[in-house]
Amino acid sequence: MHLVHAAITADPGLPEIAIAVDRRQLAKRLWRATAADGTEFGFELGSPLGHGETVFATSTARYVIRQLPEPVLEIPLPTAHDAAAVTGWAVGNLHFPIEAQPTCLLAPDDIALRQSLERMGIAYRAVAEVFRPHRFAAGAEPHNHAAGAAAHPFIFKPVSPRT
Repeated sequence: MHLVHAAITADPGLPEIAIAVDRRQLAKRLWRATAADGTEFGFELGSPLGHGETVFATSTARYVIRQLPEPVLEIPLPTAHDAAAVTGWAVGNLHFPIEAQPTCLLAPDDIALRQSLERMGIAYRAVAEVFRPHRFAAGAEPHNHAAGAAAHPFIFKPVSPRT
């Protein structure tokens, strides 16, 4: 078994061997997993890993964390600002974690959220996606009223392409 303490940088040209992990497992700092080729890993982390991070490499392959897709609701954001705010409120009022994308929100597929959206006439679509909620949803960031990106990383979070 290989012990992993953090993500590493490896040659992106090497073939990838996936270590499939669900979102809740990725949030932990101590866990075990088996890669697609049967290689076993133990994780003793200072901070959680993320989807797409390389954790081990040999001369012939690199081992990459691949978060498993999960059931989520894809909620399109209206182009009208006031309607988009109402959509955000409908999800936020139920305290669900979200992943904000340029044209939609992703939220866990939950019956309470479905019912609320339906009552308000807000469209949604059930899909299976890699769900990467913003950190503030889990209370990971301390709250303060300072200005700027350093104080509000969830607002200024860059959008990365899906892999």
